[in-house]
Amino acid sequence: MSDRTSEKAWNHRSADTAERMASAARFIGPGKVVKADDTVALLEAVIRAGDRVNIEGNNQKQADFLAESLNKVDKSKIHDLHMVQSAVPLPVHLDLFENGIAKKLDFAFGGPQAGRVAQFIREGKLQLGAIHTYLELFGRYFLDLTPKVSLICAYKADRQGNLYTGFNTEDTPTIVEATKFRQGIVIAQVNEIVDTLPRVDIPADWIDAVIESPKPFFLEPLFTRDPALVTDSQILLGMLCLKGIYGEYGVQRINHGIGFLTSAIELLLPTYGEELGLKGKTCSHMILNPHPTMIPAIESGWVDTIHCFGGELGMEEYVRARPDVFFTGPDGSLRSNRAFAQTAGHYALDMFIGGTLQIDKFGNSSTATASRVAGFGGAPNMGCDAKGRRHSTDSWLKCGQEQPTLNRVLGDMPRGKRLVVQGVETFGEGRAPVFVDKLDAWELAENAGLDLPPVMIYGDDLTHVVTEEGIAYLNRCADIEARMAAIRAVAGYTEIGLAAKPEETRALRDAGIVKTPEDLGVDRDRARRDLLAAKSVRDLVTWSGGLYNPPARFRNW
Repeated sequence: MSDRTSEKAWNHRSADTAERMASAARFIGPGKVVKADDTVALLEAVIRAGDRVNIEGNNQKQADFLAESLNKVDKSKIHDLHMVQSAVPLPVHLDLFENGIAKKLDFAFGGPQAGRVAQFIREGKLQLGAIHTYLELFGRYFLDLTPKVSLICAYKADRQGNLYTGFNTEDTPTIVEATKFRQGIVIAQVNEIVDTLPRVDIPADWIDAVIESPKPFFLEPLFTRDPALVTDSQILLGMLCLKGIYGEYGVQRINHGIGFLTSAIELLLPTYGEELGLKGKTCSHMILNPHPTMIPAIESGWVDTIHCFGGELGMEEYVRARPDVFFTGPDGSLRSNRAFAQTAGHYALDMFIGGTLQIDKFGNSSTATASRVAGFGGAPNMGCDAKGRRHSTDSWLKCGQEQPTLNRVLGDMPRGKRLVVQGVETFGEGRAPVFVDKLDAWELAENAGLDLPPVMIYGDDLTHVVTEEGIAYLNRCADIEARMAAIRAVAGYTEIGLAAKPEETRALRDAGIVKTPEDLGVDRDRARRDLLAAKSVRDLVTWSGGLYNPPARFRNW
């Protein structure tokens, strides 16, 4: 037995990597630096057909130069790549499939490329592995989807190859650690190479090559919302949320999803929230990117802690000046980390609030439709009742106590429940109904050959639905029939809403399962823009004392 064991080689991965790096050695100079003009040749030296490859594409920062270079490789040599990456928000990410270089995709967020992803699936240009949550995909990096080669980005490298990821650290540590410690290859594009870094975020011995990009990497201000575009309807929904959910449950630890509803809520905190007496009772600890619309609430003393998934363009100096609120390094800049923020979002939150494209009659919802595969990002991790949670808070306990179905599977064992809220207008973009009998995700599953329809938040996790018609407290429903009736009651003039029975809705209102604005004492006539703490991006700059430096496209003065 010992003789046979001694004959077996256990270093196939590292030997393969050494062979590839030997082929690339002529392009790599002191400090692991590669000339930008040699990038395509470097990639052709280290990547093989069929490899599993990660291009760092986050919500915000993008290894765009490396993605463009990968599109220029000889596809007769490099093809059928399996791309595993958080997001595919740039056209160049999908050009890999158009050009025949990549074949399969496992991802979490599609963003602006949502329509093109759906089109490629229909046309057979893209084989979809799965639409993951961020944590799910990160977990698989360390199990069965480890990249062989990862292409990442950072602000700076020093002469030894150490990296400074700075304000937008995001996914970088997770990608690098999974790849490098499985004997993979890590190539970094950086904005500049300097003598001394503000801090070392990724050590040089975890990096195989560094390329100074011809231009800074692309950054998307994904979470920036112009207060001037917040509508009266969104303000009404925000008022309902603050009065009927934030105040009702005293939720302290929250994540706000992307969108104008949550921006409206943030801008209502110093005005309507103060009026309701909620300061100090809600929104004190948040897992959140540095949303500019949070500035008035932060300046008004609402927030104790914010840990960030990533950065937000223009918020660098504001965050630096508010270290009591944000997590910052010794150099003063933000330290974001998507994996840690998602973990906190999964286990430590009391409430997640976001929106969706469709909700079915049972309360299942999705942002993946037959024509748009937007992906889910982190919403399913934060928008679920984490079964591993063992600590309690008042709002978590209250939500659990209101749920009459828990004792059917737990006996007399008490348990809390996270608040999972979806705030939507009954008709969305292009006047498409948000409430539907059957999710388009079923059609997408058929088109992509998936075993299950891609659902963002399952109905049994959803606790509250908020529309212009009112709030449905699904956690108070005794059975699926009551839940369906509550959804119908707030679904407005959609096909689902028109099926609501007036006497049924009246009974639900009497039971406190459905509450209209009138039931909550929310004056619809007050849902106007003058209730917002800031009515323009310029107002946000003023609130920040000039520290917020909005991207050019948001400057209208």
